[in-house]
Amino acid sequence: MTFETARSSGPGGQNVNKVETKVRVVFDLWASPAFTYEQKGIIVRSSDVQKHVRSDGRIAVSSQTHRSQTMNKEEAIRKLHTLITDALTPEKERVATQPPPFVERERQRDKAHRSAKKEGRRNGYSDGLE
Repeated sequence: MTFETARSSGPGGQNVNKVETKVRVVFDLWASPAFTYEQKGIIVRSSDVQKHVRSDGRIAVSSQTHRSQTMNKEEAIRKLHTLITDALTPEKERVATQPPPFVERERQRDKAHRSAKKEGRRNGYSDGLE
């Protein structure tokens, strides 16, 4: 993991013009021994991670929300951690369910009520054209 700094466009007043508070964390996933080959494949195929993959294949995440470089560094590391954790967390399969019978009855009752209300407007209203 390497860190790059740059001048931030975020808050900081005149400090923005002097201090490099923006931090970018660059993580070389393929050189990391922390993950298996299968896990690395899962991480790289994640659509959220693909937004952060650079042309050299490394993952880059930046932060410039805070005024201090240290806080931006911690925030960027937190973002990278969340990105990788979310990529490795399997999505739960959706189990199709049937709506309860009372929901369908209530929908039909409401539909009939709206229909009767509109029918009453049509029959009870005369616009003088007849």
